[in-house]
Amino acid sequence: MEFDQLDALKVQYGVPPELFSCHTALVDGYVIEGHVPADLIDELLSERPDIVGLGVPGMPPGSPGMGGDPAPFDVVAFTEDGETWVYASR
Repeated sequence: MEFDQLDALKVQYGVPPELFSCHTALVDGYVIEGHVPADLIDELLSERPDIVGLGVPGMPPGSPGMGGDPAPFDVVAFTEDGETWVYASR
């Protein structure tokens, strides 16, 4: 799949452009964008909030799968109408 096709897929599944990252996954009805920690995905699937998904924009150091010195980063929730807010900070 080409990069522009990946962007189209992200748009199709409702990921706000400011949250675009390197990975997109569909998990039990939710969209996971970027390096979202596994425990937050577990929490999402357990609590089942009325959101489209969670995203971590970019590739912040210290996020799952990234090396380097850990730095604080936000995990952002997003809705179908494009509303976003910080779901968790790490």
